[in-house]
Amino acid sequence: MLAGLNFVFRLGGYEPSGGKGILNKSFNLYPEKLQVSNILYAETNSMQMLSSSIHLIDRFTEYTGRLISWLTIFMVALVVVVVVMRYFLESGSIALQEMVTYVHALVFLLGIAFTLKRGGHVRVDIFYRNFSARRKAIVDLLGGILFLIPVALLIFLMSWDYVAASWSILETSSENNGLPFVYLLKTLMLAMPLTLLLQGIAEVLKSALTLSGHNHTPDTDSIEPHL
Repeated sequence: MLAGLNFVFRLGGYEPSGGKGILNKSFNLYPEKLQVSNILYAETNSMQMLSSSIHLIDRFTEYTGRLISWLTIFMVALVVVVVVMRYFLESGSIALQEMVTYVHALVFLLGIAFTLKRGGHVRVDIFYRNFSARRKAIVDLLGGILFLIPVALLIFLMSWDYVAASWSILETSSENNGLPFVYLLKTLMLAMPLTLLLQGIAEVLKSALTLSGHNHTPDTDSIEPHL
């Protein structure tokens, strides 16, 4: 019976360490199988880390995007108030008019990353829509690395001095009754490329996972507008 157990353990890749046919509790794996196991374990951990990073970035972009999208209703309400005050009450408010500009900038500049995540940016193409998932991943990967990420970094670097100068004097409105927060408005020129860069990295990682055979399941449905 012990001989039969010895044969089974050797067949499964284990070698009994005891002598005289006595089985011990410790077994030695073949080096080749141990090496393959370590490689597979490391690859699995890497894929899990990438998926977790993508998920965190997507959640951040999704939550901030949904929150900012509600500001569109607030912006419409402000415009209605400004119009009613000007044409029906024959009065106006420069602060309210400037507030419309503030909210408009907030929605569009901080909503760019959310639109990217949802696939809402317009694609002017002929071939992309008919590509397979792998070909789309190649296009998205190259586009992200060669265009999206460099442009986001360029916008951030080119805007830094401009925003810093505004903060140094705590720039206010040129109008007497305007809002004194122009430096905060200009700060959006730094926040926009940062959020776009963050989501751009997530999109590049998604494409890399697709090319490696590990498809990423999106949190929400995406759309791909075309012209």
